[in-house]
Amino acid sequence: MAVNTTPVSAGQALDALRTGYAAQVAGTMTASWMLHGRPGIGKTEIVQQLATETGARLYDLRLTTIEPQDLRGLPFYDHEARRTVWYPPEDLPDDPAAPAILFLDELTAAAPALQPTVYGLLQERRVGQHVLPASTFIVAAGNTVEDGAIAYEMGTALSDRLIHLAVRAEASDWITRYAVPQGLHPSVTAFIRTRPDLLDTTEDALRKGQMIACTPRSWARVSALVQAVEDRALRDVLIAGTLGDAVAAEYILIAEDIAASVQATAMLEASGKERLEMYPESLHGLTALVYALVTIADADTIGPAIEVMAEIRLLAQARPDAGFASLPLGELTTYGFELLIDRALAQDLQEAFRHSDAYAQYAAERDAAGLA
Repeated sequence: MAVNTTPVSAGQALDALRTGYAAQVAGTMTASWMLHGRPGIGKTEIVQQLATETGARLYDLRLTTIEPQDLRGLPFYDHEARRTVWYPPEDLPDDPAAPAILFLDELTAAAPALQPTVYGLLQERRVGQHVLPASTFIVAAGNTVEDGAIAYEMGTALSDRLIHLAVRAEASDWITRYAVPQGLHPSVTAFIRTRPDLLDTTEDALRKGQMIACTPRSWARVSALVQAVEDRALRDVLIAGTLGDAVAAEYILIAEDIAASVQATAMLEASGKERLEMYPESLHGLTALVYALVTIADADTIGPAIEVMAEIRLLAQARPDAGFASLPLGELTTYGFELLIDRALAQDLQEAFRHSDAYAQYAAERDAAGLA
């Protein structure tokens, strides 16, 4: 059964949940939410980010690993009252004073016998006699049959209890909201910026009958592999086992070029002609340099990072023999400064831009061109 709603990026889905959470806290709306999306697209990370931002305790229930009694609790015979009572499980929120997020993951893969118990949580916000505190925000997530994952069709009785968000992979959103803030390896971020079609290849892999597909989760794993595995031959094998051999071969070629040409840390300590000679001459390399500068920028390096970023737009004039004239240097500089300013704001380093002559000159040029 198709999820007939407007697809949203992971960032838009997080924005929607933020709005829903704020509305529930304000007492204007209480609802249960459902994130649909292919495996590895970042549904769990969205909910974890919401919990981090709100300070709510996250109750993460993987519904494929539990039975109905795990939610209902265990029966106990009260001899004095001559009745059966139930001990509620510790996996459900019970403190009315503590904000909580109840995350019902893998809902569509849960056994049909479990779904009636879940209905009560989603609609009545209770299971048996255990009522969830009003401070509990409920989010479910799952895949569909079309995703090639283990899943049951969601019936109307369950679907009607939810606000549905169909999450899709969107490269620019993923780079800005996840890859850069999480400090993924610059080669991964640069590669996806130039090949956004390879962020999620699940549909193509299913059509070709291939087991391995690229997903946002697998690219994050590649970033970890690049930083953790020093042996090149072994690393290449592991990357192929994460992305599939065809995409891995393309990525490895770009990553090798980036590794040979990007010297972000050294450039922060250099100046003048020496630094000019250190700029990579390929688009992949320059893009990776931008992400590397943003990643390493902190209180000690933000000033030099601004200077290196500002110099990118001048490379065609400074090194006319290097082929920079064919590259979108102005666009890359502007994009890099957008990311670097976001990084500075997150670390309360924005004053560095006010005191930077390099940024002042860049801003003045944009003003003169009517681009401010």
